[in-house]
Amino acid sequence: MATTTLDAGVQPSASPSGKTFFGHPRGLATLFMAETFERFSYYGMRALLVLYMVAKTGDGGLEIQAATAAAVYSVYTAMVYLLALPGGWIADRFLGARKTVALGGAIIMIGHFLLAVPVEVSFFVGLAFIALGSGLLKANISTMVGHLYDGPNDPRRDGGFTIFYMGINLGAFLAPLVIGTVGQQVNWHLGFALAGVGMALGLGQFLLGTRHLSPKSNVVNSPIGPAEKSAIFRKAGLWLAAAAVFYGVVALTGHFTINWAIWPLSIAGIAIPVVVFARMKRDRDLTPDEKSKIGGYVWFFVAAAVFWMIYDQSGSTLSLFADDNTASTLFGFHFPSSWFQSLNPLYIMALAPVVAWLWVWLAQRGKNPSTTAKFAFGLLMIGASFLVMMLAMAAASGGAKVTPLWLALVYLIQTVGELTLSPVGLSVTTKLAPAKYASQMMGVWFLAVTAGDCVAAIFQLVLGDDVVGSTWYFAVQGLMAIAAGIGLYAYRKKVVALMGDVH
Repeated sequence: MATTTLDAGVQPSASPSGKTFFGHPRGLATLFMAETFERFSYYGMRALLVLYMVAKTGDGGLEIQAATAAAVYSVYTAMVYLLALPGGWIADRFLGARKTVALGGAIIMIGHFLLAVPVEVSFFVGLAFIALGSGLLKANISTMVGHLYDGPNDPRRDGGFTIFYMGINLGAFLAPLVIGTVGQQVNWHLGFALAGVGMALGLGQFLLGTRHLSPKSNVVNSPIGPAEKSAIFRKAGLWLAAAAVFYGVVALTGHFTINWAIWPLSIAGIAIPVVVFARMKRDRDLTPDEKSKIGGYVWFFVAAAVFWMIYDQSGSTLSLFADDNTASTLFGFHFPSSWFQSLNPLYIMALAPVVAWLWVWLAQRGKNPSTTAKFAFGLLMIGASFLVMMLAMAAASGGAKVTPLWLALVYLIQTVGELTLSPVGLSVTTKLAPAKYASQMMGVWFLAVTAGDCVAAIFQLVLGDDVVGSTWYFAVQGLMAIAAGIGLYAYRKKVVALMGDVH
């Protein structure tokens, strides 16, 4: 997080309307509101997702086993990030960023309203729609923020992304408080519908405000030719037909269960990053120095996957702990368990400027930690958070309801870890990216989330209800992350050597 003070002589680049937004191009307001509403819908639905799946049918839920519900959640979040890769490709080759974001928002909105239909099939189809739409939108809306400024050296650029980043966390903070309350205390499907309304508002103001956006957002950077388009559609059609036939046979023979979807997607989410890195390492267009940097980047990628494997369980195992084992009253005030999902964005808004200032303060004194040290610290923090969860689970043994301060502490530790790893990961991704893959590497970074979530889904399916969410479940994963952090720090010299001139 960084803020930028405009020099007196620097004027905002003109938007088509000539208006500005706090000294920034007017289009930033359009993208800020679109992202705020989209995050409001996403995090609001996410706060209800696992709770709805495990709720008894008599209470309006699906009554799915907790481990299976957690695995569904993990695969769903994995697909959101995996689909950001084709989302960026569609914008670059077919539609341009603006149309792709509009299409993504419409698909997300439809997905939320499908969740609002009290039919199990509609629920899972809705999840697929939201994942697809999120991939289209997520991959391109940040790019459109960059289009508003006069190149990478525009002094307002960092400040613009800071405002945009605050919109993300504002939506994430408000969503559980509003949608979570409605879903848990009024009706699950009304909560999902409210998420759809939120996305509809975001999409509506985006379409009304498109005149304020940069013309660059309409450009298709690398238009696809007719022959290539035909070949892609033919291959995609064959794969879709094969999948439809296969799953049709499984369903008609009465063998289909949710595991038939979770397992293939989980395996694919782990295999795809392996294939991507293998192709890069074998690419003859890359120089030895670039291949060495890819080798160094793999260390950070694996570390990030371990981090996200634990971090993204905030909406699954931690959400179940909040609902089943945590008192919903603090200082005499009663609240629904979904409100715990607002803690992370609240902490981020409070701590991100502090952490950004800390790195600058340390750098001025020549004491700024290396990238490997920051990653190692992030892993130690995420591991420590699950050791705290181990203690909280032990305190809740015998059916006792523990104080909400346990989860408040867990989310605080995780947020500190996130702020030392996630922004640094984005930065090192751009630094180590080979020139040939400069645009694609950010999508590769998102694959770390996909891989981590898919590993979590497999663990949850294999271990089952007897282990998932237990004291040992949290302890083992916490120790794994701490061991990974220690290992990364111990081998930091090897990693630095692979990074070449990047520090």
